[in-house]
Amino acid sequence: MPSVCVVAKKCGGCRYTGVPYPEQLEMKQKNEEELLGKFGKLERIIGMRYPCFYRNKVTAAFGKDKKGNIICGTYQEGTHYIVQVDKCLIEDEKCQEIIRSIRGLLKGFKMEPFNEDTGKGLLRHVLVRRGIKTGEIMVVLVLGTHVFPSGNNFVKELLKLHPEISTVVININEKRTSMVLGEREKVSFGKGYITDELCGCRFRISPSSFYQINPIQTEVLYNKAIEFAGLTGKESVIDAYCGIGTIGMVAAKKAKSVIGVELNGNAVRDARMNAKENKIENIEFFKGDAGDFMVKMAAGREKADVVFMDPPRAGSTEEFLTAVKILSPKKLVYVSCNPVTLSRDLEFITKNGYEVKKIQPVDMFPFTDHCETVVLLTREEKRDFVKKTFEKKRFDKKSNSRKPDYRKKKDMQRA
Repeated sequence: MPSVCVVAKKCGGCRYTGVPYPEQLEMKQKNEEELLGKFGKLERIIGMRYPCFYRNKVTAAFGKDKKGNIICGTYQEGTHYIVQVDKCLIEDEKCQEIIRSIRGLLKGFKMEPFNEDTGKGLLRHVLVRRGIKTGEIMVVLVLGTHVFPSGNNFVKELLKLHPEISTVVININEKRTSMVLGEREKVSFGKGYITDELCGCRFRISPSSFYQINPIQTEVLYNKAIEFAGLTGKESVIDAYCGIGTIGMVAAKKAKSVIGVELNGNAVRDARMNAKENKIENIEFFKGDAGDFMVKMAAGREKADVVFMDPPRAGSTEEFLTAVKILSPKKLVYVSCNPVTLSRDLEFITKNGYEVKKIQPVDMFPFTDHCETVVLLTREEKRDFVKKTFEKKRFDKKSNSRKPDYRKKKDMQRA
């Protein structure tokens, strides 16, 4: 198994390059325990059997080097300097092959990569996504202008080189922004989306859809989340930050009803299509802020037995967590990609009537310092919560009563 990348220092994406995988897992376990150990005992981190080439979504920036050669790769950490990447140890090999072919075609078609400084040129980025179980491949060509000379011929040549490609989408991003995708797009070939299978469900994936980049470990992660929820078929479930509906649809097979809430309209559209495709009738999806949605549910005296939440790296918001407190589900299953913000949020949740029962780290991103975590929290009985709060106040009161002794000791030392 390869463990060393020649551009690791320039790229900055893989902190643990050159570190044997078992040691990586131990380092992540230790980090998780330092951040989350105060909330309870952590299970052993679940690693991958083969932790290479797992990223099913690959994005490459295009530009020129000092000699005028067309290059493609990733931005150096903290900059917009493109690091030429010919082979990445964590990105899907077929996706990388297609990106290298596009780099070669640019020269043949005399097309210029986009220049951020001058605003001239054509190709800004290429995004390639592959369905690991279906084998379907989507290529998104991100252009700096709506004019694509010889575009049809370019796509035809690409398909000759890679007939396995399922769809090609042209995305237009004319803004001076660090965002990869623009708001306008048109389908050049195929359906404009691909599908993949996860935990027994089939999902539609559009260019801007959120879909976990490591499907193998995602199944481990989601199955663990469903296991923690302990669904019996009688529960009302909310899937907050639901994206294209992955966790909610898996949960729907074992729950009475599921509501998915997501702010991204495109993701909600895909989620509804996914539910229809999988013939899941006990799930509904709504576009909006999950916190606001749950506050309205509580105001209408509606209840939820289980809430799944899978927020972005920035973690949840106090408004959302307050909404959880108001709705007061029996169980809260928190899926996190950032143990730092997870620790912060758990501080709030555990001070508001919930107790951590289980913590399970899952290594979704080998060779990087990132780690996913699933946490099960259950609502404490009111009498237990009141008792714990009373005991904490009494302990704090005792601690404060000792302060004169500390001051006295300090005065003696000064004397």
